[in-house]
Amino acid sequence: MPPPATDPLDRTRFPVDEWRLTETRFDSRDLGVTETLFSVGNGYLGLRGNYEESRDFATNGTFVNGFHETWSIKHAEEAFGFARVGQTIVNAPDAKILRLYVDDEPLQLSTADLEEYERSLDMRTGVLTRSLIWRTPSGKRVKVVSTRMVSFTQRHLAVLTFEVTLLDAPAPLTISSQLLNRQDSDSEYELLSALVDTGMDPRKAAQFSHRVLVPVVHADHEDSHRLALGFRCAESGMTIAVTADHHVETENDYSVRRESSEDLAKASIRVQAEPGVPVRLTKLVSYHTARAVPPRELLDRCDRTLDRVTEEGVAEHVADQAAYLADFWARADVEIPGQPEVQQAVRWNLFSIMQAAARADGAGIPAKGVTGSGYGGHYFWDTEIYVMPFLTYTSPWAARNALRFRHSLLNDARRRARELTQKGALFPWRTINGEEASAYYAAGTAQYHIDADVAYALSQYVGATGDLDFLHRQAVDIFVETARLWADLGFWREENGGAFHIHGVTGPDEYTTVVNDNLFTNVMARFNLRRAARAVRELGEADPEAYDAMVRRTGLLDLEVEEWERASEAMAIPFDEHLGIHPQDSHFLEREMWDLGRTPLEKRPLLLHYHPLVIYRFQVLKQADVVLALYLQGEEFTTEQKKADFDYYDPITTGDSTLSGVVQSIIAAEVGYHDLALRYFLGSLYVDLADRHANAADGVHVASTGGVWSALVGGFGGFRDLGTVADGEQWCLDPRLPDAWESLTYRLTLRGVRVKVQVERDQLCLEIEDAEHDGDVADLATEVSFDVRGERVVVRPGQPTLVPLEHQGPRLTGEPANPAGTRRADGTLIAATVPSGD
Repeated sequence: MPPPATDPLDRTRFPVDEWRLTETRFDSRDLGVTETLFSVGNGYLGLRGNYEESRDFATNGTFVNGFHETWSIKHAEEAFGFARVGQTIVNAPDAKILRLYVDDEPLQLSTADLEEYERSLDMRTGVLTRSLIWRTPSGKRVKVVSTRMVSFTQRHLAVLTFEVTLLDAPAPLTISSQLLNRQDSDSEYELLSALVDTGMDPRKAAQFSHRVLVPVVHADHEDSHRLALGFRCAESGMTIAVTADHHVETENDYSVRRESSEDLAKASIRVQAEPGVPVRLTKLVSYHTARAVPPRELLDRCDRTLDRVTEEGVAEHVADQAAYLADFWARADVEIPGQPEVQQAVRWNLFSIMQAAARADGAGIPAKGVTGSGYGGHYFWDTEIYVMPFLTYTSPWAARNALRFRHSLLNDARRRARELTQKGALFPWRTINGEEASAYYAAGTAQYHIDADVAYALSQYVGATGDLDFLHRQAVDIFVETARLWADLGFWREENGGAFHIHGVTGPDEYTTVVNDNLFTNVMARFNLRRAARAVRELGEADPEAYDAMVRRTGLLDLEVEEWERASEAMAIPFDEHLGIHPQDSHFLEREMWDLGRTPLEKRPLLLHYHPLVIYRFQVLKQADVVLALYLQGEEFTTEQKKADFDYYDPITTGDSTLSGVVQSIIAAEVGYHDLALRYFLGSLYVDLADRHANAADGVHVASTGGVWSALVGGFGGFRDLGTVADGEQWCLDPRLPDAWESLTYRLTLRGVRVKVQVERDQLCLEIEDAEHDGDVADLATEVSFDVRGERVVVRPGQPTLVPLEHQGPRLTGEPANPAGTRRADGTLIAATVPSGD
């Protein structure tokens, strides 16, 4: 069950500030978590929140989206079609290091005498600031203020500053600024490996046993304070270059010494410092990566980036960053007045999404963004189902980039489908470079639903933006090839007039694998088939030339479209008449019931303590499966069915996946469990901030942060996009405001128009805030209409619209009861059990 509805943070250490995450006390016991929480990134480049001195850390990381090493997957027993090549994100050369020595004594936070300390991530500026006063062993007081920023406007740029002021006595001081290849540097890499041993946890990244980054070039410029390192990955052949420039400002006497080697480049600023005379170092850093471009050419690109920033001035880029984020918050902010703790956490979650996605550009969005190496830096279905809704309705250009990335993998997906003896395309379950990297097919490759998830995100994007140009020129191919996959994967049985079945797949719940007629898969496949047929027919009518080009690209036949429509209408959707629920799959109800109430907390998550075969024999869920289908395809289920399904599955859902709580919150709100919905929401809201799953050290759970937005907007805000329905309003609103909240305000960008939605206890206020028409987008709106609880409401510019809310649906007390003792399709009883020994 979700945690109690209380604020879980220690507010003496993390004070409430609605726009900043602030830490007022150094604590070495949770370094890994705070390194994640205070990360800065832009979707391409990410710097973990490690301390500049680089001596106190749990996982010291710098990550570039898509920059990976490959390795051969070794299967204990081989079989045809198994994934062969693993991919793991590489810990890139570290440019964060700024070590301070006063009287030759190093500043090390874990042993330092700190009179003052504060670290703060400002979500309005994207700048991480740390300020402290250090009393040295000889009693001298030193003030140190540092800042760190990864630019949203300059994709390859990071800006670091480090200012040191002696407060009461002169002293020699040295600032050692470094570029260090931690991945292979002997002393520090051994420490890193010891700290992040993956053990049996599949959520962690694989560790390499060979040298990963092969040195190609290193340099320290004679005529400037610029350092450079360039490498090539040993197996993948990818290349990377990093360059750092140094600008020193002080009235003290100083000198700079530079040196470089294969894995380390260093600039030492030596100062005879006087009290009250600050020494300020600005370190400009640029990273460039490529699949095969020589590192020397990448160094040229780094130089051009830094030359431009130097000429334009750092202040201009800091101002650009603030302007970028001001625009972001105008589009994406969610306001919850009177709930400052919740407001702070919500904004941190939303900011984390943009740090993972804003400048991903031609790459995907990793499950951990660029804040850690968890899940190997891979891209999953998380993007399409949990992250894309936020991007689609607040930053549609970022959503388009994510879809273009999926489209770039289409040929790889076609090859993968052929390898599995299927037509069409099968997108990889987890990947960086387009190849399937999941070594465990039962909970990996078998999750064919990723095809429908990609199609769902595409449909949602096109519906929200009207971007028919993108659909017609490129993305329609995704609809065609994914529909082909379902038509070929499924088969017909002559029962009740004929039914279309899909066997041997795994749904979102990874505690039940390789099953027949998984409800989520079948419901989403039905959507995929219908939407593909509709897209093809509409294209033929609207743009015959584009239709002909699509046919040439895909070889589409008219008979295929007819087959998709027949299969979608005859799709087998499991339903148990006796219990009145939708079984998760055709045999799910035949299994024994796992009693979570008797499972010790130290045995959670189950996947780390029980053999998969043990888990697979029981009715127990890692994450919401049927319940997710109720949300994504809600128009296909009645209100009574939704409540019955939620009541059944909620008590046997472990929540071992961070993807689950947000979905349970949304449906709990819809069916009337308002208190439970809030508890699930708060549990998800603090997944990383309170380290709910004890693995926040591996990086931000990006899908969960996206799900937080969906829980706010789709759950409490009641927003639904029903664009797949043949008639009626496309966008619907049916809010479910928590009792403790006075109001909820969010924004939606629909067809180029930004609509402000303010939910209050007794009314709904809709207002058009802005209209940014993009010439590439067709059929732009000048007004937006919604279905609000069955009534059509039209919102026009300059005319705020008030809609009375007489009721907010059913309000149920308590929560679903444990279903033990009532299960089996034939009506016979099953005793609640757990595996022996518990």
